[in-house]
Amino acid sequence: MSNDVKIARQFLKDNGLIFNNEKLMQVALTHPSYSQEKNVTTNNQRLEFLGDAVLNFIVADYLFVNYQDKAEGELTKIRAKVVCERALVNVARTINLGNYLLLGKGEEMSGGRKRKSILADTYEAVVGAIYLDLGFEEVKDFVIKHLDNSIKEAASGDYNDYKSKLQEYVQGKYGHNVTYDIVEESGPAHAKHFVAGVFYNNLLLATGKGKSKKEAEQNAAEFVLANNLVEKVIKE
Repeated sequence: MSNDVKIARQFLKDNGLIFNNEKLMQVALTHPSYSQEKNVTTNNQRLEFLGDAVLNFIVADYLFVNYQDKAEGELTKIRAKVVCERALVNVARTINLGNYLLLGKGEEMSGGRKRKSILADTYEAVVGAIYLDLGFEEVKDFVIKHLDNSIKEAASGDYNDYKSKLQEYVQGKYGHNVTYDIVEESGPAHAKHFVAGVFYNNLLLATGKGKSKKEAEQNAAEFVLANNLVEKVIKE
């Protein structure tokens, strides 16, 4: 039995999953760097694409059924917080997903097992694999078990809209606005990663990463607020 198969089986066992086609989970755990190094054609990018859609639908369906008092705009904000990279990374760490990754040697040496984008992408691929093999109800149970606390926290009303908080703070104290620009874009068309910069008077305050432009901007704004960077730039 190859090591790849052993790792996939161990992940399934540790998470209480019984697959009909274990190969699907093996593919879900295979990072492109590994498939390139081993000269094989399969990696987890297609499953990541599927898992992203499944994940968004599961959360949307759950919110629609369980939060009937909330309007469309609120539901959208809650879902955005629950399925953002930060939340998925937290889930991936909870299930020790990094321990099961199949990575190329270069990616392994550069800390790929802890890289946020890889953890979030792989979690989505795992969701895609579970959906294909076990169906919607099983994958829904898997996802909600992990995201239930995040959903409750988001539904409490704090959507972590850091962009609005930063804009209100800067406008109120200094009479100016901050602006955002995408400074880097990478990844295949179905799995883009963005780096957004937040600027004050044309000076770069911070950057943030995300799987969408909005998420990258939110992360940049959060970093500015957490580190009081507006004041630091003004004093300089």
